[in-house]
Amino acid sequence: MLVDSPPEASTAPAPTASRRRHALRSAGLLGSVAVLAAVVVLGIAVGAKQIPLDQVWHGVFHYSGTDTDVIVHDVRIPRTLLGLIAGAALGLAGTVMQALTRNPLADPGVLGINAGASAAVVSAISFFGITSLSGYVWFAFAGAAVVSVAVYVLGGTRNATPVRLALAGTALTAVLVGYLNAVNLMDTAALDKMRFWTVGSLAAATLPTVTDVAPFLAVGGILALLLARPLNALALGDDQARALGTRLTRTRVLAMVAVTLLCGGATAACGPIVYVGLMVPHVVRAITGPDLRWILPYSAVLSPVLLLGADVLGRVAARPGELQVGIVTALIGGPVFIHLVRRRRMAQL
Repeated sequence: MLVDSPPEASTAPAPTASRRRHALRSAGLLGSVAVLAAVVVLGIAVGAKQIPLDQVWHGVFHYSGTDTDVIVHDVRIPRTLLGLIAGAALGLAGTVMQALTRNPLADPGVLGINAGASAAVVSAISFFGITSLSGYVWFAFAGAAVVSVAVYVLGGTRNATPVRLALAGTALTAVLVGYLNAVNLMDTAALDKMRFWTVGSLAAATLPTVTDVAPFLAVGGILALLLARPLNALALGDDQARALGTRLTRTRVLAMVAVTLLCGGATAACGPIVYVGLMVPHVVRAITGPDLRWILPYSAVLSPVLLLGADVLGRVAARPGELQVGIVTALIGGPVFIHLVRRRRMAQL
């Protein structure tokens, strides 16, 4: 009598849930890189002046000195490169700050760090006559570091809450913006030089600007990515992090060094651009979950997408002029910030 035998069991192990999640996150990251590449192309091809695509291509690969070649090669390419590295820097800085303070509202703009760097840069230009990026970038680092410490102290150090830190940052930002306005009004030369920079702009980007600031942003970015594991442990609480072997003081110091390099370098190059480091990490967490080993790379890729997209939008929306990218990100980020504050569970993390 013939009996049906059970189907032969497969020798290949079924993929686990963690492997599927890893594959999905990897695919999502590759997709994000593809989106970033498309936005980079868009940033070079689209601007306040309409240029046919064949002429854009010629300006990129066959520079001959024509007016359109100059616009593409000497204006749009440096502008896009600066938006690429500055966007990645702001996204990484915001992610590290949110993890370090366990504050979902942390952002270089919201906590006043960009304003501190801006105030220091304006002081260097107005009072010390320093007009080169390589000179005043050090003032930007100092200003970012001082305000970072001040916000943490005013927010209550170990008893700091997300709302208290946000209020401390808002208060310091108001004071520093008042100082910036006072300096600019008293020094017309500084006002003329800084009028676009103070609202956040990529318009003045040049290749020397990119090469001057890139090493600082690269060091800060690498340091931020290397801190993913200890910051993951820190998110569990100080006691649990110690039990896992995390050196709390070293992790916090290195995280602040990374934030200072990222915020100071980006602000020195293109002015105070707000909300990029606030919005993108929240979007990324919805994709990846709370693991910083994924949040940091995703933020480094998607933040330039937001910044360059906002820059292109500002150029197209106000033709033949342009709307500065800092204004566009503020118009987008303001409602997002209000939404996050109104979410009680998010604000009390």
